[in-house]
Amino acid sequence: MQFWLMKTEPDECSIDDALAAPRRITPWSGVRNYQSRNTMRDPMRVGDGVLFYHSNCAEPGIAGLAEVASGSRPDPTQFDRKGGYYDPQSKREAPRWVLVDIRALKKTRLVPIAELKAHKALANMLTLRPGNRLSITPVSGAEWRYITGKLL
Repeated sequence: MQFWLMKTEPDECSIDDALAAPRRITPWSGVRNYQSRNTMRDPMRVGDGVLFYHSNCAEPGIAGLAEVASGSRPDPTQFDRKGGYYDPQSKREAPRWVLVDIRALKKTRLVPIAELKAHKALANMLTLRPGNRLSITPVSGAEWRYITGKLL
């Protein structure tokens, strides 16, 4: 089992939205970064743990727990000409972008990024490194246990 931190803008899909979705399953669509796409396509597996992270909001931070609920498949938003994630370079016979489904497990207290940065045990966490802007980052087993055991 692996662990991931997955960022979403809460005005697009919050932890509350994910918990309210049928069977609590939400497609993680709209990812347009090759490294994050490759993470969903290659190492991510059904059952992996997810820290559900609200970003680009008044107080960014971990807002809940989820798990990967499906393998990767083509992201249909890349073909929607009227949508904000349309990619004219992507072809149906050779899609460029993928998504996975995420099953929301529970809402937690918000753990702001400033609080995460204050813990020595999380000093090497990829998401907390200066300049990191990836929407999906790996979380080590030790980081996962620390966050889920001490902070949530």
